Amino acid sequence: MRVRPAALALALSLWVSGQGGPRAFAQEPIAFGETYTIQSEALDEARTINVWVPPHADEDPRAPYRVLYLIDGGTKQDWFHITGLAQLGALSWTFEPMVVVGIETDDRQNELTPQASDERYVAEFPTSGDAEAFRAFLTDEVKPIIEANFPVNEESALIGESLAGLFVADTYLKSPDAFDDYLAISPSLWWDDKALGVEAARLMAAHDYEGKRLFIAAADEGGTMRDAIDQLYDAAVGAGVEVHFDDLSATDTHATIFHQAALHAFRLLYAEPPYDYGPTPWYLIEGGEPDPAQD
Repeated sequence: MRVRPAALALALSLWVSGQGGPRAFAQEPIAFGETYTIQSEALDEARTINVWVPPHADEDPRAPYRVLYLIDGGTKQDWFHITGLAQLGALSWTFEPMVVVGIETDDRQNELTPQASDERYVAEFPTSGDAEAFRAFLTDEVKPIIEANFPVNEESALIGESLAGLFVADTYLKSPDAFDDYLAISPSLWWDDKALGVEAARLMAAHDYEGKRLFIAAADEGGTMRDAIDQLYDAAVGAGVEVHFDDLSATDTHATIFHQAALHAFRLLYAEPPYDYGPTPWYLIEGGEPDPAQD
């Protein structure tokens, strides 16, 4: 059942009044990052990005931070649940805190796919093929703004799922110097008759991947998508680069994989040493007793 916010506020206000409590009912939105508008030359239009910085960055000895660039990072896309994981890392000290930059997409078919050579895909997806322009927006316009205005270091990662995962893989194979880590979750490598999978070994031979890391996760998609994912993974293994594969095909679908796979990636790639909680307190020990008061 949906409840209109105004109706909820009124109901709560009346309830508070009936309980003899304060008669004024205040409400304000919960902030989770900041939204910025960039006039993009690469895309010839205004575009929206979201930025979240770990709390108390000016006091945190772990700052400055790595940057996680999240494709499909709009507030109606994957912003909240992925940034929530980053907040968990900052809070729990189980993996490194990071600045999250959400890149909101508009026409995903257009912005996240490389130009297809197979005419069947051109006909089926008529607006496709502008990933190169979207990548220029990200690397030439967004990244310099982030690096100049936020507490970040030189390390960066690119993450995305589905078509956004395809964009991550495409960037890894064609412009590996753009980022340090590439997290491709259920990437739609079926695109263009598995072209990126087929060409992965050749493309990797043309670049230097020292210091670069690739994390791939797959759900139960199967078919040409899994075939191409396996081709990409095999090419990376054959090239001797650092690559990690998270096979979640037994537990996850294309709709459920992103959150879990992202958490796996963060804990694997950015793990922090176990937090030292000190001696075990007496109340967690069977039959334990408080230490006698010191004189």
